[in-house]
Amino acid sequence: MPSVILWIGIIKNVNFAGKFVFMDNNQPKPQNQLSIELNPQTTKVSYSNLAIISHSRSEFVLDFATTLPGLPKAMVSDRIIMTPEHAKRLMNALFDNVSKYEAQFGVIDLGGKGPQQGGGTFNLADFGPFGGGKN
Repeated sequence: MPSVILWIGIIKNVNFAGKFVFMDNNQPKPQNQLSIELNPQTTKVSYSNLAIISHSRSEFVLDFATTLPGLPKAMVSDRIIMTPEHAKRLMNALFDNVSKYEAQFGVIDLGGKGPQQGGGTFNLADFGPFGGGKN
């Protein structure tokens, strides 16, 4: 049985949005499907427990960082820059996957506060060096 994930991206200057289907080697590839290879020796894997997202009119910037207790600052390990259209496709794919996760494993607890009450996000301007906040 093939594994399926949602995908977004630009491959060879062509915009794609759809699904990747990973097939067993002995099964034929269906038409209109894109095969990808995930090589553990060359694929970079990063852990992040903090994402900082900013945008301009033409792009979204996602900085992924790791913050550890006792360290004075978070270390950004990866920066992803994408168009607003790709950012919205990513948002939709994340929403779909979180919904499926919660249907299978239960609701993800954000400490009693939902995003509408500010439980999952913060504003960098509230932190001194980034402007406007306390020093």
